[in-house]
Amino acid sequence: MVRFEDLQLFVRTAALGSFSSAAREADLLPGQVAAAVARLERELDLRLFVRSTRSLRLTAEGVLYLPYAQDLLDTLQEGQARVRGEDAELCGVLQVAAPSDLGRNVLLPWLTEFRAAHPKLQLRLLLSDQVADVFRDPVDIAFRLGRFDTASYVALPLLPDNRRVLVAAPSYLERHGTPGALEALKDHHCLVYQLAGRPYDRWSFEQEERRVVVPVRGQLVCDDADVVRRWAVAGEGIVFKSWLDVCADVRAGRLRVLMGGIGDSLPLNLVCAHRKQFSPAIRQLHALCVQRLQPLLADLPGRTP
Repeated sequence: MVRFEDLQLFVRTAALGSFSSAAREADLLPGQVAAAVARLERELDLRLFVRSTRSLRLTAEGVLYLPYAQDLLDTLQEGQARVRGEDAELCGVLQVAAPSDLGRNVLLPWLTEFRAAHPKLQLRLLLSDQVADVFRDPVDIAFRLGRFDTASYVALPLLPDNRRVLVAAPSYLERHGTPGALEALKDHHCLVYQLAGRPYDRWSFEQEERRVVVPVRGQLVCDDADVVRRWAVAGEGIVFKSWLDVCADVRAGRLRVLMGGIGDSLPLNLVCAHRKQFSPAIRQLHALCVQRLQPLLADLPGRTP
């Protein structure tokens, strides 16, 4: 008989590409994971992986079997959730990925509160500005900013009207003046965010129903979005960031919105690989975040009510 745990380890090994990685994730020894996969191969009478001292890859049979194994795991999880019902006590592990700035400065207290309300639920929070791969990374759900191919993911909308805005500290504006037009940005110190080695130094704006791309430059570049925001608060330059990341600083007077709030659409969604992953925990977390996020847009400059 095929064991549920063996299927889980097979799917994670296929996603991560090694027994060692799957073992670390499951808090097992690599030999235990290899034994589970070998046991599954015997039960199925199939060779699922080609093994060598340096690599591990799926066989043609393994490639064909993998989606069925994933669907079976999803179905079992969905059945368990339906039997328990939406009002059942949440338990198990919920693995959540979020961008660094949004996660630390907006979501963290809500996630802590959510976990405290469900004491049998274990929350694993992964903060990174690298975009989480919900197919390969050990996450159940990811907070995702921006537009993406919805055909590849399943998304729960959180804040479709969120936008990027230009902001700077009062101290910077006193020293360097306030730009009155997008073209003036070339004469200012702009704080540039870098992702996967690529600096985002071409800022895109929606202006009068057309898209305008403005090249910018600056002496401060970082791959951590939270650091870029901190530089802006410290008066080091102008930054183009999600309203969710800067709204608290704007309200406190640490940053000022420039050019009437001109910016670019940046919707926020919860995404996962399969709709069957929408467990009661995820649905309840989604409802909480929608409730808390909506008021943050109340004073977004340039927003159409």
